[in-house]
Amino acid sequence: MPPLTACPECDLLLKPADLITGEKAVCPRCGYLLHRAREQSIERVLALSIAGLILAIPANFLPLIGIRFMGNSNESTLWAGAVSLFGQGLWLVAVLVFLASIFIPLLNTLLAFLISVHLHFNRPHPHLAHWLRWLQHLEEWAMLEVYLLGIIVACVKLSDTADVHLGFGLYAFVAMLLVNAMLTTSLDEVLFWQRIAELDRKKHA
Repeated sequence: MPPLTACPECDLLLKPADLITGEKAVCPRCGYLLHRAREQSIERVLALSIAGLILAIPANFLPLIGIRFMGNSNESTLWAGAVSLFGQGLWLVAVLVFLASIFIPLLNTLLAFLISVHLHFNRPHPHLAHWLRWLQHLEEWAMLEVYLLGIIVACVKLSDTADVHLGFGLYAFVAMLLVNAMLTTSLDEVLFWQRIAELDRKKHA
């Protein structure tokens, strides 16, 4: 008898459904979307995670915005912003900014890459299940869109008193935000768990 899964919304115990690409499974009691089979999920996640890792370098270390005011100009990067907050004694805010906008998004992308590359090449690894659990738990802590909203608000407020120009780092940051959003929607968690279980059985066969 296959193991039962509980609906995250109403806790109804259900048998896992075998879906083909494009189909979706919903809870018969509350209508919660349980699973949607996604096309080429492993390959998409692998490609998007590679793109995210590449974009992380310019997004974190190249200028996001430049400000010119009364003859003085200044450019800021994502990394420099966290360091500056720490230097001003706002170490708690600095840690939160570093974790939510730099470390956790990068860790999520790295975990997605490690998992998808092992599944794509059918390479078992003893930590695959742990990596996927970490990825599922950390997704909600990555807050790139909140940081981007803060940048937009700052640009709007400064535009009346100073000359503001957008740096290449901001374009890379927006691209990384879009890539991370696409990565989240492309990841078929049920398929990933099934493939991990298959590789584990093959390893111990």
